[in-house]
Amino acid sequence: MAVGAETAAIETHGLRRVFKTRKQVVEAMLATLLPPSGGTATVAGRNLLTQPDRVRELIGYVSQAGGSDYEVVGRFELVFQGRLYGMSLAAAQKRAAELIEMLELEVCADRPVKTYSGGQKRRLDIGLGLVHNPQLLFLDEPTTGLDPQSRARVWDEVRRMHDRGTTVFLTTHYLDEADALCDRIAIIDYGKIVAEGTPEELKRAVAGDVVTLSVAGSPQAALEVLQAQPYVREASVEEGMVRLYVDRGEVAMPAILRQLDASGLQLLTIGLHRPSLDDVFLRKTGRSLREVAA
Repeated sequence: MAVGAETAAIETHGLRRVFKTRKQVVEAMLATLLPPSGGTATVAGRNLLTQPDRVRELIGYVSQAGGSDYEVVGRFELVFQGRLYGMSLAAAQKRAAELIEMLELEVCADRPVKTYSGGQKRRLDIGLGLVHNPQLLFLDEPTTGLDPQSRARVWDEVRRMHDRGTTVFLTTHYLDEADALCDRIAIIDYGKIVAEGTPEELKRAVAGDVVTLSVAGSPQAALEVLQAQPYVREASVEEGMVRLYVDRGEVAMPAILRQLDASGLQLLTIGLHRPSLDDVFLRKTGRSLREVAA
């Protein structure tokens, strides 16, 4: 989504930030917290190097750890954040009341944050990032550790922000979350972008259907039997399951059953699904995102 009619929300040229450890060099960046090691960028239409104060006025940032004080009342936190951005007391109080209603925090707004549930705490963190009506909001792992109901409510709020015109830059390990919320996705592996596009574009790149199955005994035996079949484009074993990429799953599955039976292999489970972003990640990196997260 763009900021303004023609200005990109984020535009970078050779941007990098180098972090050195004893064993490796890591490159990352974007919210003016540290100066870049090289390159240039504009964020919300302002230059990252020469206008960092203006960038901070136009962006919101919600870290994975959150930023609220557990001992402070939630409403006070929101008002205080507004005052930090130069709002008058009346304006900050009005904005805090709007966010409390919008984020459904009425039942806990006047209690210390330490009494909040995980979902309430996360919604308050998002409210702190929205106090000043930013043009661009950075959300870092916004639903990590949340129960399904709280996660769904955060998803709803991200969609509402998007619909109101806020550009949301979201980082997540949950590819179903990226699929549900994002207009464009960049999949990063070891600091490198390995795939980029809309969710549908990325999934279309994994042509055909995906069949997963398990057999009694070694999955490698089933892999050796099936990967040579003409209807199988690619085959692999992941976490004890055989994964097959085929042109038409409804045609391939009967043939798979016959081949396993003829080979004396006992089928335990079998499933068919359209390619997901997990399949895209697997195809691009050779492993699942679960392995990376671990």
